[in-house]
Amino acid sequence: MSNIYLVTGGAGFIGSNFIIYMLNRYPNIKIINLDSLTYAGNLENLKLVQNFKNYKFIKADICDSVAVREVFKLYNIDYVVNFAAQSHVDRSIKDPLTFLNTNVKGTVNLLEAAKKQWEISDGVYRDGVKYLQVSTDEVYGSLGHCGYFSESTNLDPHSPYSASKACADFFVKAYFDTYKFPINITRCSNNYGPYQFPEKLIPLIINNAINLKCLPVYGDGKQVRDWLFVKDHCSAIDVVLKNAKIGEIYNIGGNNERQNIEIVKIIISYLNKNVNQNITENLIKHVKDRKGHDRRYAIDSSKIKKDLNWSPSVSFEQGIVGTIKWYIENKSWMDSVISKEYKDYYKNMYGSM
Repeated sequence: MSNIYLVTGGAGFIGSNFIIYMLNRYPNIKIINLDSLTYAGNLENLKLVQNFKNYKFIKADICDSVAVREVFKLYNIDYVVNFAAQSHVDRSIKDPLTFLNTNVKGTVNLLEAAKKQWEISDGVYRDGVKYLQVSTDEVYGSLGHCGYFSESTNLDPHSPYSASKACADFFVKAYFDTYKFPINITRCSNNYGPYQFPEKLIPLIINNAINLKCLPVYGDGKQVRDWLFVKDHCSAIDVVLKNAKIGEIYNIGGNNERQNIEIVKIIISYLNKNVNQNITENLIKHVKDRKGHDRRYAIDSSKIKKDLNWSPSVSFEQGIVGTIKWYIENKSWMDSVISKEYKDYYKNMYGSM
């Protein structure tokens, strides 16, 4: 019998890429996509698979415990992969309660529903089930010029977003420690690739540059992030689901540390040579730095490589060019997801879009 996956937040950036990756790789599985379709959720992301017989979309919020429990009653779920989250730091600074509600309460709702459905007796669950929490390296806080985040690094979140994700991680771990519930947690570095909502750095810069608008850069732009191509993230999650020991936590990184300003200049250089010579560094606009802005994130992925033989397959040089080309070729997708609400939000933040 084929496995049934409940993918929450599957209409978002990473979730939609994961669904496409899994359905193409495993034609015999079934995926239930549960998404409330907030501003960053878009069913256009899933056009490639929307007519697959082994794919089903359900519009519901993970904070709705009745709806979540109904999904578990209707479908014999084997795996839960929780991508559903409010994820933009700027928004969390303005509206922390929304992040608390979705990222913490929603996670606990999923844990409770899965526990109730899978538990045979106290601490004993049916075979072949697992809950995977997709987290972030931001829960670790900030690094100096050297060192890396390992799975044993103490959590030290600095924004309402990362605090809510850390809290959710603690609940997931508590279900393992208290109830012996079958879980894994993955913490990834910054993802990039197709279908990313244009509030995030790379699609924001590509879209603004193509339209000859200002390219907002926080502070001096020297914040360092480790960049992971989204397809590599999907393959890592797949490996953890299938092969990881219950209760383990895995960092997933791309081994591609770059300053934000470097990313911006790479995009400008490519677009200047291949799209429009008027796209130059003169479009860069340094804006007031974000509150509590972490200076550097860097992932130590040695554990997942050692335990599960996983490592990223896409170099940053390959991935960034492919990503820029995708957004150029799919400009209609970009235009369709940028709502008036989004434009007004960023106009207020940066002064211009």
